[in-house]
Amino acid sequence: MASTDGLDLIAIGRSSIDLYGEQTGGRLEDMLSFAKYIGGSPTNTAVGGSRLGLRTGLLTRVGNDHCGRFIREQLAREGVDTRGVAVDPERLTALVLLGIRDPDTFPLIFYRENCADMALCEADVDPDFIRSAQAVLINGTHLSQPEVFAASMKACAIVRANGGRIVFDIDYRPVLWGLTGKDAGENRFVADTAVTERLQQVLPLCDLIVGTEEEVHILGGDTDTLAALRAIRARTNALLVCKRGADGCSAFPGAIPASLDDGVVGRGFPVEVFNVLGAGDAFMAGFLRGWLRDAPLEDCCAWANACGAIVVSRHGCSPAMATWEELQAFLHGGERPFRLREDAALEHLHWATTRASDYPALTVLAMDHRSQFEALCSQVGADPGRIAGFKSLALQAVDRVAKGDPSFGVLLDGRYGARALEAAATAPYWIGRPIELPGSCPLEFESSPDVATELATWPANHVVKCLAFYHPDDPQALRERQERQLLRLADATRKTRHELLVEIIASRNGEVADDTAARAIQRLYDLGIRPDWWKLEPDDRAAAWRNIEDAIVRNDPHCRGVVLLGLSAPEDELIASFEASAQAPIVKGFAVGRTIFADAAQRWLAGEIADEAAVADLARRFSVLVDAWRDAKQRARSQAIRETA
Repeated sequence: MASTDGLDLIAIGRSSIDLYGEQTGGRLEDMLSFAKYIGGSPTNTAVGGSRLGLRTGLLTRVGNDHCGRFIREQLAREGVDTRGVAVDPERLTALVLLGIRDPDTFPLIFYRENCADMALCEADVDPDFIRSAQAVLINGTHLSQPEVFAASMKACAIVRANGGRIVFDIDYRPVLWGLTGKDAGENRFVADTAVTERLQQVLPLCDLIVGTEEEVHILGGDTDTLAALRAIRARTNALLVCKRGADGCSAFPGAIPASLDDGVVGRGFPVEVFNVLGAGDAFMAGFLRGWLRDAPLEDCCAWANACGAIVVSRHGCSPAMATWEELQAFLHGGERPFRLREDAALEHLHWATTRASDYPALTVLAMDHRSQFEALCSQVGADPGRIAGFKSLALQAVDRVAKGDPSFGVLLDGRYGARALEAAATAPYWIGRPIELPGSCPLEFESSPDVATELATWPANHVVKCLAFYHPDDPQALRERQERQLLRLADATRKTRHELLVEIIASRNGEVADDTAARAIQRLYDLGIRPDWWKLEPDDRAAAWRNIEDAIVRNDPHCRGVVLLGLSAPEDELIASFEASAQAPIVKGFAVGRTIFADAAQRWLAGEIADEAAVADLARRFSVLVDAWRDAKQRARSQAIRETA
């Protein structure tokens, strides 16, 4: 029997890099920049299925190159099992260039000659891996090459012998069968009897077959959809699902009726079509989420259509795939705008439920200070050029304490910390980077006046940190000016796909009561600003933290959490403040700098201690705070257990 504790689905076939033109409404020739995503129909479906709660895996090949490593890493981030992703030392990873010209035109260029995934062969099919799944998904495009056809058939035989099910995505791309010019990648149909004969060889094996009307035509060998469906039905008892675009879909578990509308019909959702690419893969993921869990056929169709509608409204294929929570919100959350990507609540839910990694705890050495280091250099007569060297030592100190634990992190700036940021690129740690002009109030941004242009130059794993000296009782003109800047930044981070940490220091601008920080947070939420992280001042009042947590959870239950800043507080005072903040589950840790580095930085810059002494001092002080925070959290958890016992 098929496994009940392994994977739900293994998808077999294409896996590529999609380079999506970021400009829309023009020719591919006129694209200026491209967004990089993982792609390929089976890969997209594996990602989509995983986001919907299925346990998915992928059987494919990637090159031993940067693109292949990106695919493997991104699949792991998405929760897709990569045991079947072989690394091909001889071939490059497949590549596709894509554009969005108008609602009907989506230019595609496939770079697939002798690429890694099309070299998949029978030897790549591990029987134990295949037997771990309840179903395999094979793909029509991959059947165009003899070796890949043989690999797909071997996998089907294994899963069939193990009591599993076989899904066939017709996925017809004439260009990949050599039937069109290489510049006609978007062409969806060219009649060809040889293709029909090849595809029909798999029909007796299948339990589920899914395709568009054009794909049904090539599989059935007839351009009349009903006639093609009947030709397919004559060769298989599989459930047949015909995708009908805006009209939804029709499913046929038995004989083919006189009309498509006489099948089990799932109606489409009225949304603006922004990008059809990837919608079919999303449809498949949604359908399989129901079908593999034995949901009613009507639910399978509804989920499939909804997933397709969500993806056609967005840029990209795999990154646009809906999560289960997002799908439920779409189906049951009331009226949605026709231009679905303008639904701020749904877009935020998509962002928040597709972020990589989870952080139940986060302890950060904050080394993003710039003006403070310049002042230190002036004080001891040191060359500011030495600051960069000290910040690189700080990264060594973090590594000495963390030993590869991803719940640790660094805050580093691009002015003096660029070398350390570069070194951190291959480390597993959380990385934050400041965008504000040091000390500015009203808030100003460092570097480019156009903050989105600046962020477009930052690596994707850099969390944008912005400090605002912001009090909810600031004079109206000051408050509104700072809020405009934060709104610009929040919008920019979403468009550049960076996480955002907002740091609020209210004490510089006025008195701080139990509700001050919570009121500031609420004000920003009211404006539509939803940071991934908050960085807040230490406070020894439990009531203040209850107010803060209430404000965050009420407005954004998906917020990653709060980290504490240090404000140069003496070590013992900062540790004492941990007791109250640790009581709040929303507080995940700290991002402290001067309490840890001030003494070592002054002595190192003055030439009084060498590199190793500086690293050791930083590591020791950082460890003291880490241990104190963990102890405070453990006491808080123990107290919570006692109170609920």
